[in-house]
Amino acid sequence: MLVRVLLAGLCTVDQVQRVAEIPAPGEKVRSLSMDVAAGGPATNAAVTVAALGAGATLLTVAGAHPLAALARADLEAHGVDLVDLDPERPDPPAISAIVVRDSDGERTVVSRNAHASSQFVTYLRSLRAQLSQVGDELPGCVLLDGHHPEVALEVARWARERAIPVVLDAGSWKPVFPELLPLVDIAACSSLYRGDDPREHGVPVVITTAGPDPVRWSTADGSGAVPVPGTRARDTLGAGDVWHGAFAYAVAQCQGTENVGDLPRWIEFANEVAAERVRHEGPRSWTAAVAKMGEVLP
Repeated sequence: MLVRVLLAGLCTVDQVQRVAEIPAPGEKVRSLSMDVAAGGPATNAAVTVAALGAGATLLTVAGAHPLAALARADLEAHGVDLVDLDPERPDPPAISAIVVRDSDGERTVVSRNAHASSQFVTYLRSLRAQLSQVGDELPGCVLLDGHHPEVALEVARWARERAIPVVLDAGSWKPVFPELLPLVDIAACSSLYRGDDPREHGVPVVITTAGPDPVRWSTADGSGAVPVPGTRARDTLGAGDVWHGAFAYAVAQCQGTENVGDLPRWIEFANEVAAERVRHEGPRSWTAAVAKMGEVLP
């Protein structure tokens, strides 16, 4: 039976320029390469889930603007089932301008997050209809990034009613978190996260990632850290998103949070997949390399 992950959150269009050096203010440089791909935390995580061999369903808002077709084509090519909750939206999708330094893969990102649509009520109704059609093919895990907050809350409540583990990508604090965190089973925070401690809202498992440094975890029964594999980084764009996708895949593959004793192994697996991602240049060149990694997860 195919393992499935349901993801809900942001979908952007990423325009990525690779350069020898990131330009200083007022400086103009020539890029070494240019790529256009779908982006956003939940979106990149969905691509990761699909690359690992699981079913990935992404609930997001893309819309009817011509630029959205770029994201749709990228996700279709990489096996992600896109559910657009506002397909007639005429506005352009959120766009990210990204510069990646060739020597070490470090990147700068200028972006604007998605804003609520005038058809918000309509696409919430669409969301409920989509969730009602899931039927017996329930996902093994739900991953949320906190964007489109009403959608995140609806999906989290739906998952909680069905005892489906909910993982939150808490890269940065969002206003919806006080309401969302009590519905979350695992909060995976970045080292840049600044906000309420998820434990204060009843989250039983809290993880903190910190780039190349060990990933820390804590539960009611203990805590620990899992080292990150050493590697030469060629492109760090979306590495955290890839980590979250791989972690959600591991949770789904291993039958959810009742096996929380496997937490260090899930983290180790996500670390390995993210390390593989940063070894490759470009937003999607890494997917073929991780295609067989899902097979080694016990």
